[in-house]
Amino acid sequence: MRGSDIQTAGLFSYVSCEARVPTSHPLRAIRAIVDEALEVLSPDFEAMYSAIGRPSIPPEKLLRALLLQAFYTIRSERQLMEQMDYNLLFRWFVGLSMDAPIWDVTVFTKNRERLLAGDIAAKFLAALLSQPRVKALLSDEHFSVDGTLIEAWASMKSFKPKDETDGDGDDNNGSGADANKPAKATARNPERDFHGEKRSNATHASTTDPDARLYKKARGQAAKLCHMGHVTLENRNGLVVDATLTHATGTAEREAALDMVGRMDGRHRITLAADKAYDTADFVAALRDIKVTPHVAQNTANRRSAIDGRTTHHPGYAVSQRIRKRIEEVFGWAKTSGGMRKTRHRGKDRVGWMFTLTATAYNLVRLPKLLTTA
Repeated sequence: MRGSDIQTAGLFSYVSCEARVPTSHPLRAIRAIVDEALEVLSPDFEAMYSAIGRPSIPPEKLLRALLLQAFYTIRSERQLMEQMDYNLLFRWFVGLSMDAPIWDVTVFTKNRERLLAGDIAAKFLAALLSQPRVKALLSDEHFSVDGTLIEAWASMKSFKPKDETDGDGDDNNGSGADANKPAKATARNPERDFHGEKRSNATHASTTDPDARLYKKARGQAAKLCHMGHVTLENRNGLVVDATLTHATGTAEREAALDMVGRMDGRHRITLAADKAYDTADFVAALRDIKVTPHVAQNTANRRSAIDGRTTHHPGYAVSQRIRKRIEEVFGWAKTSGGMRKTRHRGKDRVGWMFTLTATAYNLVRLPKLLTTA
């Protein structure tokens, strides 16, 4: 018998979001790990908010929503709010009921800024790694480090001389009285001729994102306005143990590596694997001074490597060189799924906060399977 195509909405619904999510869904295991870490952060959340006034968006729900943005490659917070309105899976993960209203995107963004001021992303990563079952997966002796470029949310047209006054550098090439007239509003981004102009970070800066730096990874590649993200990876299971963001400079990778190693608690002698960009005499000597064995790839292209036979003859050196390449998996996931190829934020603090949270999301994606097989 053919069923009738009668579309009537029920007056009441007795099915919760919890019942709609399959028991085998991957987000269930991730939600349990996230909730355990958020419980540790409760005192930090309490210190960030006033005891009086109207209740704001709970910080736990804010963080869960931002994790969904990384998990499902949602390009903006406005689109995140839209999908949370009709996606029952998203509502369940964040902790919203079926009929709970969705926050306005501007309110959501303003509340996110409070988490940024409290450095919650780094504390969230630390709370995740401090869980006993997660800590058992981590190596405390062998680590890898590397950096990657994150394209800034700024156009090359915004890269102008630092001493340029307001109104200079626009597309008005007139002179005399015409030069003093305000530029006419156009429906498109005006053209700008860079021919013959020498630009460098010493003389120019972006008016859109002053923290971005003009940088290129190698010869023959185009220079872009970028930030530089850095990650420390433990070599046993390839989990991120530290992440930071700096200006894009030629020495930023080595400086960030020393900073991240210095932040390790209760550190004993460890090994640190890295690529050829870290093969400099100063960096290798600095590692040895702090009792870190430099498992750095040798750079012998028309130069002498700072890594000699006392390091390379150990079997562990070859193992570190093989495992360190797994750090590219972090950058690959962060730039494709995590949306960090070109950041949606401006300023070193905001971009760095999101980079750390994205690195935490990478750990969360991998942890359920690692915990099951452990």
